[in-house]
Formats: sequence, C-alpha cells, structure tokens
Amino acid sequence: MEAISFPLLGRQAPDFEAVTTHGALRLSDYKGTWLVLFSHPADFTPVCTTEFMAFAEIYGELKKRNTELLGLSIDSVSSHIAWVRNIEEKMGIKIPFPIIADLNKEIALKYGMIHPDQSKTETVRCVFVIDPESKIRAILYYPLTTGRNMQEILRLIDALQTTDKYKVATPANWKPGDPVVIPAPVTTEGAEERLKEGYECKEWYLCMKKL
Repeated sequence: MEAISFPLLGRQAPDFEAVTTHGALRLSDYKGTWLVLFSHPADFTPVCTTEFMAFAEIYGELKKRNTELLGLSIDSVSSHIAWVRNIEEKMGIKIPFPIIADLNKEIALKYGMIHPDQSKTETVRCVFVIDPESKIRAILYYPLTTGRNMQEILRLIDALQTTDKYKVATPANWKPGDPVVIPAPVTTEGAEERLKEGYECKEWYLCMKKL
C-alpha cells in the first residue's frame, strides 16, 4: 500500500515555492492574511470550469474577509493561462486569482491532494483554509465528480473568524447573525453558575448567545 501523508488541522501548513499564473509565489507571501488553497483535477474540464467561475464570483467577498484565493492542479502554467483566457473569452468571467502549476506534484503530495483510488494523475477537489499564522484551520475534500459549494466556503471562513474574535463556537448550520455557542463549563461549580449567567441555555452544557 502506498504511503500517503496528509496535513493535520492546527498544524503549520507545508511551505512551498510555486510557479503560478501570477509569477513565483511562496506560502509565506500570504502571512498576515487568510488563504483558501484549493486543488482542481484538470484545466479545460467541465466541472472545474464551473468551479473557477464560481470562485471568481466570490473573490470579492473573500477579500472583504481578508482572505486570498490560490488554485492548483497538475497542469503547466501555459495550460492554466490558456484556460483562464478561454474562460474570459467564452464565459465572460475574468479569473482574478493565481493558479499553481504543479507539474512535478510536489505541492499536491505535501498537501495530500492526490488520492490514488480516485486518480493517480489528478488532484481531487481539496480546500485548505489557512489562517494568518499559516496554520491549517479547515480541510474539505470532494470527489472529482462533485463541484464545491462556494457559500459553504464563505460560511466556514465566517465561522472560523468569529471563533477567533469572540472565543466562542458555532452550531450546526450557523451563519453570521445567528446565536453562537458558549464553551461548556469544565467544573461542577461552573455548570451551576452557567445557568445564572443570562445565556439562552437548553441545558448546562448547551448555552448560546447573540453577539
């Protein structure tokens, strides 16, 4: 069985230096901003084309969240450039973010983007959310056949940034403006006090509040 390594949540994202459609880039170039690093199987393919158009449409919203976008596939920079130009010419959508040309698979292997049971020559649809300290905060995997939901990516970033700012958690299906979860108490005394603190509590371990 081939050994495959995967980055883990909370750890430093693997560093890299890459050739992209916007010139040479390193992970350290994104220090101080959030980064969505995503992989796609191949240029000039139908599902990937719909995704790139969708990523372009949310790029402005990502920028409002101090978040950059960086794509990757195991294609050449020439292929990337030709595809980006084709999308703009045929679909009327300009791709504003860089795309890594990872022909030697170096970055794809570092990030566990190649899943051999899906494809040995293409990356699956990975999303890595990397914070301003270059730590991996979230990882999403989708198969080659399934395009990603851009609103979920925005929601995920909103949730992570809210967690960092207010030291809270976010419940299922949370979106900005919804109540957030107060961390559960860790002592019997804390559990008693929690119910007196004015939060909306279903039980001592499940209390929520509006921000």
